[in-house]
Amino acid sequence: MSKGTILLAAGGTGGHLFPAESLAHELVARGWQVHLATDDRVQRFAGTFPATEVHRIPAATLGGRNPISLLRAFWTIWRGVRRAGEVIGRIDAKAVVGFGGYPTLPPLYAATRRGRPTMVHEANVVMGRANKALGGRVTAIAGGFLSEKASGHPEKYVFTGNPVRQPILAALQTEYVVPTPTEPFNLLVFGGSQGAQFFSDAVPVAIRLLAEPERRRIRVTQQVRAEDMERVKADYAELGIEAELAPFFTDMAQRLASAQLVISRAGASTVTELSVLGKPALLVPYPHALDHDQAANASALAAAGGAEVHMQSSLSPEKLSERLSALMREPQHLASMAAAARSTGKPDAVQLLADLTEAIASGKTVLEFRKEMPR
Repeated sequence: MSKGTILLAAGGTGGHLFPAESLAHELVARGWQVHLATDDRVQRFAGTFPATEVHRIPAATLGGRNPISLLRAFWTIWRGVRRAGEVIGRIDAKAVVGFGGYPTLPPLYAATRRGRPTMVHEANVVMGRANKALGGRVTAIAGGFLSEKASGHPEKYVFTGNPVRQPILAALQTEYVVPTPTEPFNLLVFGGSQGAQFFSDAVPVAIRLLAEPERRRIRVTQQVRAEDMERVKADYAELGIEAELAPFFTDMAQRLASAQLVISRAGASTVTELSVLGKPALLVPYPHALDHDQAANASALAAAGGAEVHMQSSLSPEKLSERLSALMREPQHLASMAAAARSTGKPDAVQLLADLTEAIASGKTVLEFRKEMPR
């Protein structure tokens, strides 16, 4: 018999949906029904999300200063609040949990108006705009990289860590394979939906600049935008590089598990998965990220010794090639980075987040939950 229904709300990108998906699986395993409120971008990720029903709720961002655009945005958000309120009432949601992104505003706001227990999970070091707007209204704030002080509401804050997807947890037993000078070197490159173009431009050139013996060892797996695919494929073919290229990899967990070095952006989900699996990385924060949260996320892993952080503005193909070459020639340093990254991982984050969700759904306060938390 079902314990009841929990409504999860998340923007339709991997960074928001992956932690929501992880919590959904855990709640379903505990006997809850899970519904998802999101936007139309969810289609790419919907196949593995264990939702009884997916609700596409009208939502809009309040960026810009054009009065007409702002009025339209407010009207869309209000329609979303009314629609979300109807959904919450119909499914009798015992709690509503948001994972950031502007599509979370209507469901969470509607839930607080109805007096339902609510929580936002902030994956990043810096509080996102949607979560910040909701922080004063919700029952609880769960932090991934977010600190109690940065939450703005210490009395509502619980550090849970960032939950990771089931395939990542399944890959936990895969040990880091220290590269040797005579064997192939597995390089994984990805940049998310917005940040991949820079790597499409820079990485093939950086590999071209490697010494011939190093270049022959490289095996590339790279996320490439559809519009860049033919160009990047031709670049690697000209170099004689074995490369697997795709706009999106559905088996990213397995590819992460086999990687010996990762070059990527520094979204919270990426940094979390790198730490849980223990993968050395060259992190290049997306320079146009709101609130510069990626730079802060990257610094957290770099401080532990698990990654190097390079700003895009100063990372030339020549510099990238130099770092790639140096790391390929220092396998023990890569192994040390891998161990340092894994030491920061929190693979049990989803259990704690599910505990907190069940606690607020039962009417408990954050203070009561804190008292019951294991020390």
